[in-house]
Amino acid sequence: MIGRADEVAAMVSKQPQLFPELMAGLWSSDPLVCMRAADAVEKITRERRELLQPYRKKLLQLMNEASQQELRWHLALMVPRLRLNAGELRTAVFALSAYLEDRSSIVKTCALQGLAELAEGAEEIRPAVVKVLRRAAQSGTPAMKARSLKLLHRLRTERTYERCDSETV
Repeated sequence: MIGRADEVAAMVSKQPQLFPELMAGLWSSDPLVCMRAADAVEKITRERRELLQPYRKKLLQLMNEASQQELRWHLALMVPRLRLNAGELRTAVFALSAYLEDRSSIVKTCALQGLAELAEGAEEIRPAVVKVLRRAAQSGTPAMKARSLKLLHRLRTERTYERCDSETV
């Protein structure tokens, strides 16, 4: 249940000075607070990515420590919104790749989304991400298959897209 996450997101979007308090919720020991804070932060940063940047190192660390599936899927969507240096990019790719082994299909699907978004801005990881997306399009859950095909198309690698439409994915 999202509770009042939409209301909180709207309020904090209008009053960004409240954003640090909302971010603190990602480290809450209460799983419900953590889940709802992550939902609100993810929604706010769709339009206001710059609010995440001061938390870059902490978010990368949290990606590796988080066990709650709702937090993991929101982190998978938020971290690609950060400006990352080469080492941080490797850390994010490693964490998202680990998320592909999660038992939650939503976490796996969001990890695919995160990897594709990172690949849009980092050509050096694009071939590996395309390979992961192809594999997921062939053998993932139905949600992973559908998302992978969309992401492959979005990456605009026509050769990749043609291969995904064939049976040799």
